[in-house]
Amino acid sequence: MSNASQSPLSPLPAPDRPEVAARLRDALLGASFTADGLLELLGAPAYAALARSETVPALRATRGDTPLEMLVRLFLLQQPVPHARVADVLPVDACLATGWLKHAGADELAATVDVRPYGGPGGEDWFIVSDLGCAVGGAGGIGSREEGVVLGVGGASTTLAGITVRTPVGAALDLGTGSGIQALHAARHATRVTATDLNPRALHITGLTLALSGAPAADLREGSLFTPVRDDETYDLIVSNPPFVISPGARLTYRDGGMGGDDLCRTLVQEAGERLNEGGFAQFLANWQHVEGEDWQDRLRSWVPRGCDAWIVQREVQDVNQYAELWLRDAGDHEGDAAQYQARYDAWLDEFEARKVKAVGFGWITLRRTGAAVPSLTVEEWPHPVEQPLGDTIRAHFDRIDHLRGHDDAALLEGHFRLAAEVVQEQVGLPGAEDPEHVVLRQNRGMRRATRVDTVGAGFAGVCDGTMSAGRILDAIAQLIGEDPVLLRDRTPAQIRLLVEQGFLDPVR
Repeated sequence: MSNASQSPLSPLPAPDRPEVAARLRDALLGASFTADGLLELLGAPAYAALARSETVPALRATRGDTPLEMLVRLFLLQQPVPHARVADVLPVDACLATGWLKHAGADELAATVDVRPYGGPGGEDWFIVSDLGCAVGGAGGIGSREEGVVLGVGGASTTLAGITVRTPVGAALDLGTGSGIQALHAARHATRVTATDLNPRALHITGLTLALSGAPAADLREGSLFTPVRDDETYDLIVSNPPFVISPGARLTYRDGGMGGDDLCRTLVQEAGERLNEGGFAQFLANWQHVEGEDWQDRLRSWVPRGCDAWIVQREVQDVNQYAELWLRDAGDHEGDAAQYQARYDAWLDEFEARKVKAVGFGWITLRRTGAAVPSLTVEEWPHPVEQPLGDTIRAHFDRIDHLRGHDDAALLEGHFRLAAEVVQEQVGLPGAEDPEHVVLRQNRGMRRATRVDTVGAGFAGVCDGTMSAGRILDAIAQLIGEDPVLLRDRTPAQIRLLVEQGFLDPVR
């Protein structure tokens, strides 16, 4: 962490003065510098504009002289503020002495870091520290093009936080911590949190984020991937929002992994298995290549380590042109020299052509360490809207997998099931038709899946309230439709298994 002071970026606040961070936190809370306070002050349109890196609406909304307006200008919008005005709200001398503030002209002060209010899942008032210009809009913020810069909260950060399984655990690892948002979340339910990063400046800022948020300190370690982790260390939860961008070279630490193609994500997934305790989860965001002549699902199946169940969800696919343009814009290259932009664009396409890459996928990877003889492996594409947070949905998926794995068809028919909450039935067909062409069950929670079922499947799901066994329900349906109950019992378990696996039916244990 000491290397951070040698960075060409601005000096950071002292990491070893938690009492000053606590005083600053109290002052920020006293002025309602919180996520709720920010939304109330700015209004929804200006608040949303900040997420798009647009600051003009927020500047217009903070032209007054209240403490909250002053703090927004100071810590979020990088505006110098009169010294006397800051002294009315913050412990100025302590903040200057420890580097949270600096002089900007004769009688004005400026912040040395961005501080963004962030609402925790339990209503906590947290603060995410990042480099100047990087609290607003994540990677789109001003200054995000510099090597070694540490970004604030972006869409990827909140996505990973939302899909993470949140159960009490002994040890959690945040690999590639950045500004520390995943470590902050983990501190709520893990006894011990370890946070690693290749960038020492990120570790410094993570310490500031935890201190300013009133969270316990984490064990901060410098290094790439699992290098900082000792051979004898294992975890109950591993999370990572790695520098997953597939790029020619490693120009920007916060996004470019420095390995060829998608090797960084593959290595991260493959090495995670041996670091997990039994029943432990590892959850990542990742990019992966779609290579000519290769099934992308097979590519990802090959990544999964032995002894792990896996659920991999592809959320988006971009062709190589779209992908290159996205990350060139992210770095601001489109605003610079046209010839240089073209050269960098060419370099991306050369890289993809050499690897026979036709597209790039983005999504979530969840591993769970299991002792099962035959691990479960699900790789699917689901680009549709989901309900965040999804941590409970993901945990329940693996619980259902365990149930199905432990019950053959006979045991399944002896079991009891309950229709999941907020599942509705839709009948699809031509207007005025006597019978529907098909029946669809649709979830309004979690993954918000829709699946087509036959009349038996629809009838079965509709009466599952946990009171009757699956076999007795099928016997009743067989009598109702005039079908041999033995044949119905024989052909229906596969459909029941699918409805359970996809979360339409919950086993009653």
